[in-house]
Amino acid sequence: MSLIPIRPGGQADDPPAHPGNRPGVRGAAESERRDAARNRELLLRAARELIEECGADGLTMASLAGRAGVGKGTVFRRFGSRAGLMMSLLSDAEAQFQGRFMFGPPPLGPGAPPLERLIACGAERIAWVLEFGELARAADASAHNRFDVPAAVLWHRHLELLLREAGVSADPWLMAGALSVTLEPERILHAVRVHGVAPDRLVESWRELATRVVRGA
Repeated sequence: MSLIPIRPGGQADDPPAHPGNRPGVRGAAESERRDAARNRELLLRAARELIEECGADGLTMASLAGRAGVGKGTVFRRFGSRAGLMMSLLSDAEAQFQGRFMFGPPPLGPGAPPLERLIACGAERIAWVLEFGELARAADASAHNRFDVPAAVLWHRHLELLLREAGVSADPWLMAGALSVTLEPERILHAVRVHGVAPDRLVESWRELATRVVRGA
């Protein structure tokens, strides 16, 4: 049992404050959180620089630690794994894309007919892959099960719902998976970089595919 100090004259002092409730301790904890957030952003910035210099395949936890001037253990504590690092690099871009197709203006967002939204989704995804595809491809390769990560599940679910709204009844869940394959980063980047396929041609091909699937239903 802890003793309550007695001041001269017999009056008890207030019980000592819990360390976590002391203003100095709270301030130190908040400062530590700010430092952690700042260090995380510095690591992400260094990772983006390395990707620009040597591509996503050249980004390793060791190279990132070297560029940032920290131990490799620090990088692992921040991101858990290479897949976690790639997902962190992608998170802002993925969240912005999700916000546009869920809440943005039509035809990508709500308010347009389902076929128009489906076509717009594919066109926007192609543009997104051309900008962030290296990261997405590396994240796919690093993930334990890339089809079960939240972003992939949400994307697949969105395509399925649009197909259902458009009247497709031939197993919309499987059909959404089949359509999403054509938009995979590795496939799109290979078509553009190896075969010289223009982005406009990719978009037109998606438009034709989506239209045939919906109208064929």
